Amino acid sequence: MSIDAREAAAALSDIDDMAQRVRQSQIYRIAAQILMLWGPLTAIGYMVSWGWPRYAGYGWIAIDLSGLACSFAISARGRVRNGTRVFDNRVFAALALLFGFGLLWSVGIAHFTPRQLGAFWPIYIMLVYSIVGLWVGYAFVAIGVGITALTLLGYFFAGDWFEPWMAVVNGGGLLLGGFWMRRN
Repeated sequence: MSIDAREAAAALSDIDDMAQRVRQSQIYRIAAQILMLWGPLTAIGYMVSWGWPRYAGYGWIAIDLSGLACSFAISARGRVRNGTRVFDNRVFAALALLFGFGLLWSVGIAHFTPRQLGAFWPIYIMLVYSIVGLWVGYAFVAIGVGITALTLLGYFFAGDWFEPWMAVVNGGGLLLGGFWMRRN
């Protein structure tokens, strides 16, 4: 039994489609774990900023460094387990550029207030999520746009409760996004 060129092309297209879905599923699984890590860490950071504003800078540095280390460990474990590489040298370079540019603007040029910093960083990071989502999967776009909209809402209307608002919106949004991506 033989197949013609049209049937062969259709079969190859089906195989390619399945491979794309498997790759997206693997990326979502690793990204879900990373989001579920960063959600509580981010919530803790905002609560430290609210409860002990004098130590907020130190708290965020500790949270960011521990979160990055754990994210890299999750990625390495995912690569060993299923061969999906999330972090490579390009990602390290992109993260360095991302944080360098953010620091340049938030501390070097604009000298943001603590409240402005509390809104700038999630909006800035969610812009990256949304852009990445255009290639990787629309769940990233939904998470990015949703958290950005809620951040702006809180910035303008939450008053003195901005940090607790952000603990729920940003931290909770990342955690919820992780659970959502894990199901897909």
